[in-house]
Amino acid sequence: MDLAVAHETIARWQFGITTVYHYLFVPLTISLASIVAGLETAWVRTGKDKYFHATKFWGKLFLINIAMGVVTGIVQEFQFGMNWSDYSRFVGDVFGAPLAMEALIAFFFESTFIGLWIFGWDKLPKKLHAACMWMVAIGTALSAYFILAANSWMQHPVGYEVNPATGKAQLNDIARVLFQDTAVVVVLHTLTAAFLTGAAFVIGISSFHLWRAKRKPETADPKRTAVMRTSLRLGLVLAVIFGLGSALSGDELAKVMFRQQPMKMAAAEALWETQDPAPFSIFAVGNVNEGHNSVELEIPGILSFLANSNFSSPVPGINDTAAAEAAKYGGDPKDYIPNIFVTYWGFRLMIGFGMTSFVVGLLGLWTTRKRRFLAPEHRTADDEVPKLMLTPHRELGPFLTRWSWRIGIVTLGFPLIANSFGWIFTEMGRQPWAVFGLMKTADAVSPNVSVTTQVIALSTFTLLYAILAVVEVKLLVKYAKAGPDTAERPPAKDPTLGGPSSDEDADKPLAFAY
Repeated sequence: MDLAVAHETIARWQFGITTVYHYLFVPLTISLASIVAGLETAWVRTGKDKYFHATKFWGKLFLINIAMGVVTGIVQEFQFGMNWSDYSRFVGDVFGAPLAMEALIAFFFESTFIGLWIFGWDKLPKKLHAACMWMVAIGTALSAYFILAANSWMQHPVGYEVNPATGKAQLNDIARVLFQDTAVVVVLHTLTAAFLTGAAFVIGISSFHLWRAKRKPETADPKRTAVMRTSLRLGLVLAVIFGLGSALSGDELAKVMFRQQPMKMAAAEALWETQDPAPFSIFAVGNVNEGHNSVELEIPGILSFLANSNFSSPVPGINDTAAAEAAKYGGDPKDYIPNIFVTYWGFRLMIGFGMTSFVVGLLGLWTTRKRRFLAPEHRTADDEVPKLMLTPHRELGPFLTRWSWRIGIVTLGFPLIANSFGWIFTEMGRQPWAVFGLMKTADAVSPNVSVTTQVIALSTFTLLYAILAVVEVKLLVKYAKAGPDTAERPPAKDPTLGGPSSDEDADKPLAFAY
């Protein structure tokens, strides 16, 4: 490997590791903010303690997650000036605009209101306090939108011109950058996937507590069981809704990808030669880099439908697409072929793990319809089952119930895996381009950063992130296993903006809510 190749490879590994790691926290932050806001709104409207305890419990896990996400996200910004200075110098005027909007609008927006939410439990009126978390939820969505708009510009650059005097790309239409079809569809797909991730997170932790209550009903806390059951049902409903939404938005994204980056679509199927119609293989045996001739399971016409909503339309193959790009941009056609193994399997693992959570949501709604896990002596008025939900199929129910807890717990990590492979597929499928059709990755790295410096930085970040992973997992496991504190009581009196809710509260120091 020559020095230039090593330089580019290490830079890509560092950015890939830090980005995939950071993105583990992003979908949970986006979804948990809205889930917590919804639960608190339910408490404000109904006054039921189970919604208050659920709000506090999931809010605590949300705060742990967002803190780690902020820490790891800051590193992403610095890398553009470290390993990718030539990229920043050439397209910074365009790419930096949505990133600046994210920092100045969305980040400060959500950070301000999250501070009010943390410290305002006994200082703000309940409705205003709940509104603060809705503002946080809006802020996280806006933050995602601006960052995804910047990434979508890398996939499909619009709204710019190259200044012949400076040789740099300059922004001339911010609306096109923010609202092009690529950005809108990517945002929809990412947000639905984020809520699927949050739903699986809630399902997994709720399943653990309910499974533990089922095993030892004599020691189970009925109030905690009610909180976890409510949370489980909420997670299952969200998994079904947003699992379906993720599939539909992913289908639309595939069509946009086919129009804008045909090589990525061909690489996703390892389709070396143009086919009419083009099949979709569930999996392949053999080396996909040389053509997967030994296919175990193939569905005719599906790739054609994914590409163009037509089961018989042709899909250009890798060889033809590479030749077309070489003719347009120059060079060897082989230079325009991404890593087929990574894109092929990344695409399938993304779909497989994501849709598994959707199926778990469907099965979970069915198996929990009779609340088999809740002993009669632990049922409350809120746990009564509508007669319409007492459906038949008793012979299948016990089998599914027996395994539902294990499946529910395991599914917690499925969307996280799907998200990671989705981003890997998206970025690897774009290669060799940093900005598609405009700047190649090899031309984007920092020329004055030595390979030695890169190796030290890569090693340091990897070690640091490994330590942070241990801290994050230990914190989440500790507080997730502890469950909701059902002994905590909601504020006895709704606070007003005129001062503390009572004389006793006036003597309390401002303390962290948890």
